[in-house]
Amino acid sequence: MTVCLLLLTVVALTAAGPAPRALTRADWPDREPVVALWVWQCLVATVLLCCLAALTLGTAAVFHTVRDHVFAPAPPAVTAAYDLSAAPVWAAVLTVLLAGGAAWTTAMLGRELVEARRSRGQARAELRERAPELPAGLPMARGPMLVLEDEYPDAWWMPGHPPQLVVTTGALHRLTGHQLDAVLTHERGHARAHHDWLLHLSSALATGFPRVPLFAHFRDQTHRLVELAADDTASRRCGHLTTALALIELNQHRGVLSCASSRRLLGERVDRLLEPPPRLLRRQRALTTTVAALVPLLPLLITFAPGLKALS
Repeated sequence: MTVCLLLLTVVALTAAGPAPRALTRADWPDREPVVALWVWQCLVATVLLCCLAALTLGTAAVFHTVRDHVFAPAPPAVTAAYDLSAAPVWAAVLTVLLAGGAAWTTAMLGRELVEARRSRGQARAELRERAPELPAGLPMARGPMLVLEDEYPDAWWMPGHPPQLVVTTGALHRLTGHQLDAVLTHERGHARAHHDWLLHLSSALATGFPRVPLFAHFRDQTHRLVELAADDTASRRCGHLTTALALIELNQHRGVLSCASSRRLLGERVDRLLEPPPRLLRRQRALTTTVAALVPLLPLLITFAPGLKALS
């Protein structure tokens, strides 16, 4: 068991430190944001699986009741292969730390979900107040798009049941028909890929563990990559130039071409749409996706290797 815990620690530290730093320095994620999002999720899954596997082994070594339940279906040779009775003192300390981390992670995820539901409820209540009143007998708008009377040009996707694209009259005055289609496709890309859940997960992990480089980079890169992925969805259907013009029209009053750090992403998105970078080859995308999917299997392989060896 000691060897398993050490290997799990090495894999977790590698995935949480050097790997995200190398990924943030690479230039290919901007060319393939969907693949990059998958790689980030696989790295996070690897760290979480390492912690979960180490917690399970450590708890089984410290508490006999847990050991009896975990290894109940296993032959005696498999239980003996893990040598749980000879667990070092540091394994018990690691188990306590991992248990605290698991509880804290659960609390952060729960808080993020509660905050998201509360914010969504407040946003829908505000929309009901701002939506124009319809004549008596007409139902409230439940289609894919809701128009608000507001000179401020804006458009956003409101998750829920049913989800809706909210567009202000100021945006309708600025956007052409094709540009409005691009905005609708962009926001639908967010909804179909469930980017809101990915953003909630990254925010919860980064808030709960701000000193872990992986989670901090995961949050920052997720906010960036989901926008690039939605831009690609819109540009493939409506064209790069149309999507770029729609982005400029919606954000021109915010300073889309400003060099300020808070607005730099908008300018980078426009530049990327006007001069789209070449995509990776299909073989490269498939290889990257496959390798990333295999990385989370390392903690499972390390955990089950002693038992499988004993059975063989």
